[in-house]
Amino acid sequence: MRIVTWNCNGAFRNKFENILNFKADLYIIQECEDPAETNHKNYQEWAKNYVWIGDTKNKGIGIFASPDIELEKLNWSNKFKDHTVKHFLPCKINNDFVILGVWTHKNNSPNFGYIGQLWKYIQVNKDKLNKTIIAGDFNSSVIWDEWDRWWNHSDVVNELNEIGIESFYHKFTGEQQGKETNPTLYFQRKTTRPYHIDYIFGTHHFYDKIKKIEIGKANKWLTISDHMPIYCEF
Repeated sequence: MRIVTWNCNGAFRNKFENILNFKADLYIIQECEDPAETNHKNYQEWAKNYVWIGDTKNKGIGIFASPDIELEKLNWSNKFKDHTVKHFLPCKINNDFVILGVWTHKNNSPNFGYIGQLWKYIQVNKDKLNKTIIAGDFNSSVIWDEWDRWWNHSDVVNELNEIGIESFYHKFTGEQQGKETNPTLYFQRKTTRPYHIDYIFGTHHFYDKIKKIEIGKANKWLTISDHMPIYCEF
């Protein structure tokens, strides 16, 4: 099985052909448009098997699969007390395991933006994270932890670890959170401002079987997105 997660930085209809060489079974794409609401025929033809959510038809998160894979969009709660978090897309794959697509937002929250959104989502759905891959743009790193906050990036990582969910990149490379040698984002597309904020996490069902994990290089991808794709093969 091969999966790819990538924040395409919008206009995925004009960029999807760039990821085809991965020959992945599953693509988790952030900032993409809904194929059903576009007039781009090639994009619609490619995206025959997918699930998608978004605030507008032009920008959301989608999970795209090979034609022989069965996708079932799941109705997990996105409410923590009186706050609706976004964007999280849970999907059952072949009635076997779950892909949780992630694209965190500030979401007008004064206190729980970005990684705080994921922290809240985990609190209400933790019991469902049994055989699961969590992949996408977390917009977060341990380097932005704040000393008086209980939902830092480190807190989320530790909480996931407690239920047997770990980052594939860090598990495979042995690198520490916040000390990654391969960036996934070049802020404002500047190579002088690299960050590692995109991730693939999962349970032991998957990380014990990882054969390869790669992050795209700036010289290939920076002309079309500020984010690099992450490729993982099991």
